[in-house]
Amino acid sequence: MDELVIRTDAGHCLLARYRRTQNTRDLDQSITRFERASDLCPMNHPCRPAALFNLAAAKFVSCQVNVTYLDLDIPISLFQDALDLRPTGHPDRPITQLHLAIALLSRFAKRGFETDADAAKDQDLDDAITCFREALALRPVGHTNWSKSLSNLANVLTTRFEHRGNDQDLDDPIILLRDALALCPVGHPDRSILSHSLANVLFTRFKHRGNDQDLDDAIMLHRDALALRRDGHSYQSMIFNNLAIALSTRFEHRGHDQDLDDAIMLHREALALRPVGHPDRSTSLSNLANQLSTRLKHRGNDQDLDDAIVLHRDALALRPVGHADRPSSFNNLANVLLTRFQHRGNDQDLDDAIILLRDALALLPVGHAYLPGSLMNLANSLSTRFQHRGNDQDLDEAVMLHRDALALHPVGHPHRFSSLSNLGNVLYTCFKDQGSRQDLDEATTLQREALALHPVGHTNRSSSLNNLASVLSARFEHRGNDQDLDDAIVLHRDALALCPIGHAGRSVSFNNLANSLSTRFEHRGNDQDLDDAIMLYRDALALRPVGHADRSKSFSGLANALFTRFEHRGNDQDLDEAIILYREALALHPVGHPDRSTSLNNLANALLTRFQHRGNDQDLDDAIMLQRDALALDPISHPDRSTSLNNLGSTLSTRYQHRGNDQDLDEAIMLHREALASRPVGHPDRSGSLDGLANVLFIRFQHRGNDQDLDDAIMLYREAQALRSVGHEYRYKLLNNLATALSIRFEHRGNDQDLDEAIMLLRAALDLCPCGHPDRPASFNSLANVLYTSFEHRGTDQDLNEAIILHRDALALRPVDHPGRVMSINNLANALFKRFKHQGDDQDLDEAIMLHRDSLALRPVGHPGRGTSLHNLANMLAARFEHRHNGEDLRESRENLSYASTLLTQHDPHQLIVHSSLATVYLLFHRSGLDNTGEVTDSLNTTMHHRKAAANLVSGGLRHRLRASLCWVRDANEYSHDTQLEAYATSMQLLDAYMSATASVSSRHNTMKDFPRTLAVDAASCALRSGDVCRAVELLEQGRTLIWTQMTRLRMPLDGLQDLGDHAVALMKKFRDISSLLNTPPTNYQEGTPSVNVEAEASRYRRLVEDWNRVVEEIRNIEGFSRFLLPPLFSDLQDAARDGPIVVLVASKSSCDAIIIPHNQPPISIKLRINLEKLQNLVHRFQSASQPQAAPNPPEAAPTPAPQSTHSALMKALRELWNDIVHPVIEHLGGFAPSRSRIWWCPTGAFNFLPLHAAGEYRAHGQSLSQLYISSYTPSLTALIRTRRSHDRSLSVPFAAIGQNHPAGHLFTLECVEPELELVRSLLPPPPTVSFTKITSVEATKSRALDALRDNTWLHFSCHGTQNYTEPFNSAFLMLDQPLSLLDISQMDLSRHEFAFLSACETAVGDANTPDEVIHLAASLQFAGVQSVVGTLWEVNDSTVQRLVEAFYKNLCGDGKMNSKRAARALHRAVQSLASDKDMPLEQRIVFMHIGI
Repeated sequence: MDELVIRTDAGHCLLARYRRTQNTRDLDQSITRFERASDLCPMNHPCRPAALFNLAAAKFVSCQVNVTYLDLDIPISLFQDALDLRPTGHPDRPITQLHLAIALLSRFAKRGFETDADAAKDQDLDDAITCFREALALRPVGHTNWSKSLSNLANVLTTRFEHRGNDQDLDDPIILLRDALALCPVGHPDRSILSHSLANVLFTRFKHRGNDQDLDDAIMLHRDALALRRDGHSYQSMIFNNLAIALSTRFEHRGHDQDLDDAIMLHREALALRPVGHPDRSTSLSNLANQLSTRLKHRGNDQDLDDAIVLHRDALALRPVGHADRPSSFNNLANVLLTRFQHRGNDQDLDDAIILLRDALALLPVGHAYLPGSLMNLANSLSTRFQHRGNDQDLDEAVMLHRDALALHPVGHPHRFSSLSNLGNVLYTCFKDQGSRQDLDEATTLQREALALHPVGHTNRSSSLNNLASVLSARFEHRGNDQDLDDAIVLHRDALALCPIGHAGRSVSFNNLANSLSTRFEHRGNDQDLDDAIMLYRDALALRPVGHADRSKSFSGLANALFTRFEHRGNDQDLDEAIILYREALALHPVGHPDRSTSLNNLANALLTRFQHRGNDQDLDDAIMLQRDALALDPISHPDRSTSLNNLGSTLSTRYQHRGNDQDLDEAIMLHREALASRPVGHPDRSGSLDGLANVLFIRFQHRGNDQDLDDAIMLYREAQALRSVGHEYRYKLLNNLATALSIRFEHRGNDQDLDEAIMLLRAALDLCPCGHPDRPASFNSLANVLYTSFEHRGTDQDLNEAIILHRDALALRPVDHPGRVMSINNLANALFKRFKHQGDDQDLDEAIMLHRDSLALRPVGHPGRGTSLHNLANMLAARFEHRHNGEDLRESRENLSYASTLLTQHDPHQLIVHSSLATVYLLFHRSGLDNTGEVTDSLNTTMHHRKAAANLVSGGLRHRLRASLCWVRDANEYSHDTQLEAYATSMQLLDAYMSATASVSSRHNTMKDFPRTLAVDAASCALRSGDVCRAVELLEQGRTLIWTQMTRLRMPLDGLQDLGDHAVALMKKFRDISSLLNTPPTNYQEGTPSVNVEAEASRYRRLVEDWNRVVEEIRNIEGFSRFLLPPLFSDLQDAARDGPIVVLVASKSSCDAIIIPHNQPPISIKLRINLEKLQNLVHRFQSASQPQAAPNPPEAAPTPAPQSTHSALMKALRELWNDIVHPVIEHLGGFAPSRSRIWWCPTGAFNFLPLHAAGEYRAHGQSLSQLYISSYTPSLTALIRTRRSHDRSLSVPFAAIGQNHPAGHLFTLECVEPELELVRSLLPPPPTVSFTKITSVEATKSRALDALRDNTWLHFSCHGTQNYTEPFNSAFLMLDQPLSLLDISQMDLSRHEFAFLSACETAVGDANTPDEVIHLAASLQFAGVQSVVGTLWEVNDSTVQRLVEAFYKNLCGDGKMNSKRAARALHRAVQSLASDKDMPLEQRIVFMHIGI
């Protein structure tokens, strides 16, 4: 017995010493002593219950110290055994029950978090309560520990309430604690702790039910408890913390700043009582940090935010891995980082917060009490990141997490409302992103359920009212049900009523109600709603002083409402105040802030509106700069990116229309295409993107005239219209847009169906704009304009009269001060003027002028549109002058135009129109003879000055400048003005620049068809008339073969720069790099390729052209390179004639001329005996006489001889060719070229289609050109110079013979191909002189032919050849699988190639629409670099080819030598050898021609 006592006493002593020193060795030894004492007490030993109890108590302490909560089973089991040995009535049974209950409660709190499936969790809690109740029952009223028993039971019931949410468990503890407190009068040692406990439970009930009295009582009790604790008491810091939390809650509920400041002060005092090393220091750090975060949100003091983060980091550091509260610290730090992200916009804070929240979640196993909160925190952060970056994966995960959290908060759970509200909010976000009706309905249902859990009086009711109101507003906007909107406003008003003056949430309620009223105003137009909204926004702003976290939102909300009121009422003050407020909001959203993009867009939109209203360019430029910044903040996949793309695209389009910079328009289209691509089929905003892209394509069509743009715009308008079905609010706008585009297409192509559909659509649009509709005047105008067009086409007076009536109706609906009145006036004036010209009623003309005067009066000095009105009035006055010849009208017209010009900046694109009109007016002065004191001559000079100014206005756009330059050419020619040659040179330069902006050579060719095809020859003819032969040659070289010239520029060698320093070498490299990129064939997009890709490629090409032009300008600044890539001077061009004279033939309306260019003598011009009409007739006769007879024959068929009549017609044409064209040249050639020497022909225009080499008298002993000279051709002088560049030759000539006898799509085989190629092989010198490769039959595919072209410098083609007259760049040699096209050849570098023989039909036939571009297969080989080419003028038959090939190669290389310069002479002799064969048709004897050196 003594040993038992000794061991027991030793255990107690060691345990007591542990409690003093916290030395765990003492605790372990204490357990050892108690275990030995227990071993000394077998069953039935009277001391066994005490021994078990002692051991259980020590092990329980050990579990708490070592955080080995799973080991709690051991002390609980020991306590239970001890209790079983102390039956009812035993004096120690109550204390044993108390300890067992505490241990069970500890296991519930700790081990119970490990799993939801473990029913022991709830059992522990219930068992603990049972123990506490039994202990209380064993202590009668008045027992010294009665109050403690009441308190213990109250605490555990409170715990069960927090776990299960049973209200009875909340009310019972309050009763118990009030009873306990009543037993402890003032001065009792337990009064403080009981006051504190009762305060905590009352606070819990307040949070659950929202009864203000509970909160006030809790604070009062905390203050009482604090007053009863002396300084330094161990519980003092805990009371500080709890009182601070209650005060903070009251602040959040009522908004009294003093409560918040007191709370922070108390937390600081609590922290001071928990120095480094204190076990609860981390809790105090977290509590203080949380309160600082709250104050930050209320007052916006950055220091509070930074301090909160530091405190949370310190708290986390005190909670290492394994600490029970580490997940809580992760959550706290994450929340404050999230707050800093929302305040400053640093992405790293947001990402760090999400990482911390994931870490917190990973530490919380299934069933943990904090798991639902962690799920919601992570979900909310992911939702925030989605709203910032637009990654759908974040949003989907947020929804999933909120659903998981809701599942952990079943019906009846005290926190269910929070999960309902959060899930409803994130589903609302999903709806806004994806437009799912189901998401919106579910969000509404969830918010209704959440509100039902917050009955009248609940502290969070106002929040639930606002949430439900928000989703109802969204549903209204989506479906248009007025009841939803009205209900939302009622709910917002109820929420505001729950936030009295001083309430922290009052400003939010002001904002929410204002938003809904603004929405209702936009829907119904009730001014009172808008005014009320503005008043509420001002009230909200007043409650958010400088530094308040939501101040920027109030700035934006108020600015939006003022901007709306400006649009509705037109008060400039509203617009200016809105811009000031938007700037304030932007200043509060620095770089990195998540709302910066929205602020940038808002301010940009307001500035753009002010520009449109007042015309200040700075506003426009600032708007674009801001929108670029906004777009940069919205990466790809961001939900707001498409809106930013549309905004910037629209504003760039506006600036283009204002200044005419093509780059703005191209970029606008590219942006709209990207926006459309990000709004796929089904996207709620797709119709808006379709409409936006269509608008800018329509503008580009009007500027550049590309039909594809117009067709694409109409297609897009149709798709957008289909998305805005009957009943859609804005359907009428799309009907108007589509109709306008169809009307323009009608004007462009003349398809009556387009016109009729446009009228039908506009009548339907007008029906959708009944009386009182704000856009009814615009619909009147649109219909009137199309009826006006219909009148011009059909001449039906009814259309014109109806148009005038509609314009009058539109004007009547636009009173003075209406922003659209001027447009209506102008439209009516134009229609009246048209009727005047049709019917001759002077009254219409006078009224039109009067209307334009009214328009001018509405645009006073300083108005941005005044110049336009002056211009319109001036044009009408000039028209009246032409009708009545009243000089005053003309003088006033000139005065108005001159004034209009002064109102425009130097680079305003509208200057071009004004210059053009001034030119017209001054030309009228000249023609009318007014002011015959010498001003007539001055008037003509002034006319040309303005024509020149219009053509040279860079901002006017290349297409409009080119048109203006052609007007200059027309007028200068008509009056033989001395600026004629300058006008021509300018036109050709602009045409070159206009074409170079297009990557596709086919597009360039089509572009040329829209402009005069005789521009270059007319310019040369003009120079010849003035006696400047050298200038004529220069102009021809500048204005002809533009497409080839542009391609060869990119292959220009620059070796001369190599030795001129580092800068020159760098420029050479840059030139080569950019040229290489430009020379890369444009992507051949397949059908269905997204237009945005095509547009981006076109835009990229235009930017490369701009970069290339800049590099070229820099190279020209280097000494010796001043004329780099400029049109060559005659002195340079004359070098083309070093091996023989060149004869240039010029055909224009004024005359047909020949220019002989010798090498070292001045050129001479010869007026030919033919005019343009006779020349064209001669070409037609040659085509009729030569081509039908050469049609390909079926296999085995003999050549069909030409009918005698055709033969005679051909000979007659050849004689005329000799007499009228060739012989006059020959008469002057004697001094330059000896007989039988070589000459080169460089034909232009219709001369390109004549067999000049075959001209002769064709009679006995008659002369012919072939008897006198060896003829070759060249498409240009530059091309001939380029082919003469010498290259190193290989020792062995690589020669490829390419033949295809049966290409795809042809019915019969060319039997001669194989024999011809074998014949060529036999006639060539053997290896090593020639390395021969033959490619025929199945080997002769397009790719194999291209390889052979690249690898061999001598070529012989034997196959079908076709000239495509519609798309000449598709002319081709026909291979087995695909054609080897002219375009394929042109894109190759064949600069080292020497010779090509084209034994195929039509290889040297050009395009009649653009003859001076010389687009045929033979020319393409020469321009690609081949020095010498033999081709055919028309179709050729097999027997001709066989005989000529044999004769040609015998003459070319019969002596075993290969020299391409002998090709012309070899062809000449071969043709002469066929001349004696009278069985061979004449057109076959002359079909071959030589091009090159």
